Amino acid sequence: MLNAVFWLSLLLLIYIYVGYPLVIRLFAAFRSVQLHRDDTYRPSVTIVIAAYNEAAEIGSTLTNKLEQDYPSDLLEIMVVSDESDDGTDDIVLQMAQTSRCPMRLIRQTPRQGKTAGLNTLIPQARGEIILFSVANSQWDKLAVARLVSNFADPEVGYVTGKMVYVNEDGSLVGDGCSAYMKYENSLRESETRLGSIVGVDGGIDAMRKDLHLRLRPDQLPDFVQPLKVVEQGYRVIYDPRALLREHANQDADSEFSMRVRVSLRALWALKDMAHLMNPFRYGIFALQMISHKLLRYVAFIPLLSLTVSSVLLAPRGGFYGLCFLGLVVFYGLGWAGRINEGKGRNLPLFYSVPYYFLLLNIASSRALWAFLKGEKRVVWNPRRG
Repeated sequence: MLNAVFWLSLLLLIYIYVGYPLVIRLFAAFRSVQLHRDDTYRPSVTIVIAAYNEAAEIGSTLTNKLEQDYPSDLLEIMVVSDESDDGTDDIVLQMAQTSRCPMRLIRQTPRQGKTAGLNTLIPQARGEIILFSVANSQWDKLAVARLVSNFADPEVGYVTGKMVYVNEDGSLVGDGCSAYMKYENSLRESETRLGSIVGVDGGIDAMRKDLHLRLRPDQLPDFVQPLKVVEQGYRVIYDPRALLREHANQDADSEFSMRVRVSLRALWALKDMAHLMNPFRYGIFALQMISHKLLRYVAFIPLLSLTVSSVLLAPRGGFYGLCFLGLVVFYGLGWAGRINEGKGRNLPLFYSVPYYFLLLNIASSRALWAFLKGEKRVVWNPRRG
């Protein structure tokens, strides 16, 4: 029995992190769906931003959106303030007076969270295409044009761009967080060629307004809304040309809290959209949902069982002993990465990758425990890095 636990855990982890990317790439090679982008396509668009106490960031974010290389008469910006009390509203209203395109503020009170805010904003939007931004995001000047170029294809219903983490000076972050995003983006490229992706960024997304469905306030729009688009028969794709630069969290506690919150809401989203994991109805996309999302969020379980079984089997030596030593080294590097990160040091990959891998899995375990207790998190606080 102990041997079975060891090998099942090991093979499951290998599948989740290595096998699935290889399988999806192989499928995409034999069943590649063509992209039909048109860089001259110019529909009307509305950029929507949900903000809560973002006075420190909202001005630069709105300036960034106004600098987009897109016709003013086809551009609109809408901000929902979730009962902000730090002057966020005043900044938006002041900028609206001199904006080159229509800019509107809607105040949501009492505070109800991002999803409720988007439910209010989007029915009032004038654009054919809705673009989702967060209140501290900086888009490349061609981001809007590149995102909407994909909607020239009538089969495309939702598009997400590429997020890169940067330091305060604007340079790219070279740590485990960045490595994780590169890994995720590689998966999105393969899934796009196959048909649809199962995870989007949330800070640089676009969708057809007529496909938007009202969600419950406790649902995660960055996860549920794209799945609703797939449910309606349209594709959800990734366009790496549309860039979002976001400051990375500068401390582990902020990153961990954010990952727990996102993982918890994603677990509830998986519960709501569980029918998409039926392979008899949704085929390969069901495999993607199970492998890329469900198994990823519970990967800490086989990781824990592999660790325990390795400890118990290590006295037998051979492969079991090597695996035990490998895990000791891996956990040791992860812990060393945590200590060095706490001292403000830049981490080389051999520290940062184990550290970030463990951080994600511990966050998932915390989120699953909260999920099993029925906990939900609807409102949010500004992410400070």
